[in-house]
Amino acid sequence: MAEYGPARYVVLGLVARHGPMTPYELKARVEDDIQPFWPILHAQLYRIPPELARAGLLREETETAGRRRRIFHLTDAGRAALERWLADPDTPEAETRDPAQLKLFFADLGDPSDIVALATQQAERHRTLLAHYASLRAALDPSQDSRQRSRARVLRLGVLHERAHAEFWESMAADPEKLDD
Repeated sequence: MAEYGPARYVVLGLVARHGPMTPYELKARVEDDIQPFWPILHAQLYRIPPELARAGLLREETETAGRRRRIFHLTDAGRAALERWLADPDTPEAETRDPAQLKLFFADLGDPSDIVALATQQAERHRTLLAHYASLRAALDPSQDSRQRSRARVLRLGVLHERAHAEFWESMAADPEKLDD
């Protein structure tokens, strides 16, 4: 399964965590849980489950009445593949595609006031995300179960990440020439 990318493991993980799901249900779960740190195109969530079913990692069931939804179940092979992936500590380098960082890189080619405007807007955006992640984290009770502990861990990382970004952009807005703390 090494040739599969993270989006396939997202599908396997969500089906393992929440039980059999339709692609539409996967899309909703991704939007709620995964999208903030791992964007996945909705079209992929309709394409990936049948691929995983062909590979024997999911089992497809089609409703015989009604909307004839396609429901995907995790197979033993799918659980084993997910467990192998989780047990492997190696990951590719993190992908950072931040348009604000790209603009900051080329800021010398524009008007100096553009940096302040960009930094002000980015600081506000990251403070909003910080507040959102902090409120989601506060609503959890990690002592309840492992799912809440997993969510609390990733929200902690999100809070720290957004706090660092907000502080950086606030410092840029206050003094664009400041290079070190």
